[in-house]
Amino acid sequence: MKLTIVEYPDKRLKEKSKIVEKFDEELHKLLEAMYASMIESNGIGLAAIQVGYAKQVLLLNIPDDNDEQSRDSLIEMINPIITQSEGETIYQEGCLSVPSFYEDVSRFERVCVNYQDREGNTKTIEATGLLSVAIQHEIDHLHGVLFIDKLSYSRRKKFEKEYKKVQKEKKLSKNQFA
Repeated sequence: MKLTIVEYPDKRLKEKSKIVEKFDEELHKLLEAMYASMIESNGIGLAAIQVGYAKQVLLLNIPDDNDEQSRDSLIEMINPIITQSEGETIYQEGCLSVPSFYEDVSRFERVCVNYQDREGNTKTIEATGLLSVAIQHEIDHLHGVLFIDKLSYSRRKKFEKEYKKVQKEKKLSKNQFA
């Protein structure tokens, strides 16, 4: 199963993902294909809606101190729910669905999340730092929210202007080589 990353402004990114009820081979194939797409795209997280599947499924693979992403540290979350949160942190975020754009976003410093694994077993994780930020970013995707939706009015306008400029440059570049 080869997956393609859905990019802004595709309307599927605004879709709310549905709860997963079947923990079967189809789900396992989706998780494997998502992992391959995430690693191939140099991502640290990926929600199923970013590859066109409106299911409450996400992956996280935070790089270690050597900037390597070991499969052993892969976290697969199905039907995640933030049960506790506290503090505030600002982190410069990017997104595979909004390539080449980074902005500071305010998030909770610490979160506690209940979720299910690929077999349907209930799990709980407490996270701080980058893992906490990445979990919140990916859970937002499950609710149809992009990190650019969290920007202030002026920063959002700045993004729209830069986005249009990049799209125009891509179009010109394509026409030169066509």
